[in-house]
Amino acid sequence: MSSDSTTPHSLLEDAQAFLLSTSIVSFSVIMLTHMGLITGQTAGLAVLIAYATGAEFGPIFFLINLPFYALAWFRMGPRFTIKSFIAVALLSLLSIVLPSHIVFETLTPITGGLLAGALAGLGLIVLFRHGASLGGIGVLALYLQDKTGFRAGWTQLIFDACLFLVAFFVIGGTPILYSLLGAVVTNLIIAVNHRADRYTGR
Repeated sequence: MSSDSTTPHSLLEDAQAFLLSTSIVSFSVIMLTHMGLITGQTAGLAVLIAYATGAEFGPIFFLINLPFYALAWFRMGPRFTIKSFIAVALLSLLSIVLPSHIVFETLTPITGGLLAGALAGLGLIVLFRHGASLGGIGVLALYLQDKTGFRAGWTQLIFDACLFLVAFFVIGGTPILYSLLGAVVTNLIIAVNHRADRYTGR
């Protein structure tokens, strides 16, 4: 069999993957917010706004992503956009529901930051492999790359640098260090595991 042959995921497989991945990422966000840490990209921006305003992460994350769906529709196609909308909506909902069912007795910032980063990476890998994402800055970065040639990776890096700089004044220096550790773990997991030559299923 050719290595290019892939079998599309069924509706049941997609549903299972979406529930699993958004639950995992939601749990990572609960860990981060419990410790007063942040993460990168759109989720990190939503967490930071939640800290600054006292509002809940879920609704903020959902609203922040709305403008990016138009870009996703033209850049990634309707299927990716609809799947991403569902994933974002699920994560937003779970982030509202799950905290009342979870209590941490002991969770140190360094351990929690690393585990939250790992969980976020795993959840995102599951979503990527089912043709979806959690939207936001990644979509904008790809759009700008198409329009201007400016590398998507650089756009994401610049955004995260600005985000963490602002967060320094909101949550302080030490939490930023733990947050950076978690973000590094997330990106390492994605870099190592999200490879088209190993997994191209949709």
